Amino acid sequence: MQRRLNVVTLGVADVARSTAFYEKLGWKRSSASQDSISFLQLGPIVLGLFGRAALAQDAGLPDTPPGFCGFTLAQNVESPDAVIAVIDEALAAGARLLKPPHKAFWGGFTAYFADPDGHPWEIAHNPFFDYDEAGMVRLPD
Repeated sequence: MQRRLNVVTLGVADVARSTAFYEKLGWKRSSASQDSISFLQLGPIVLGLFGRAALAQDAGLPDTPPGFCGFTLAQNVESPDAVIAVIDEALAAGARLLKPPHKAFWGGFTAYFADPDGHPWEIAHNPFFDYDEAGMVRLPD
């Protein structure tokens, strides 16, 4: 069986508010969505938006206070200018800037924003990555 990541589900305070935020970034809510959960197609990955308390209950975990949860979401783009453009778009949609665009110590160009629930997103240009015709990262073997 091939291992893959298909769906990332974020626990959010308000599904409708978070859905509107991600739609402002250009992602479309699927007709498979319901009032309690939204699904957005992000290339080969699906982003799910589900009530935070309900998601914690579904996973059998306590609903702890928001904060850094040990992961970030990331979008890699084709250039430093694209990093700036995506950050500007996110801020216009209601994101909070965590770290402004800058040259990274590892040789790329990066910035961070938080969505309305505080989920951190890194927007980066990695000059060491290759991209396919669909803009998907293709790592070397």
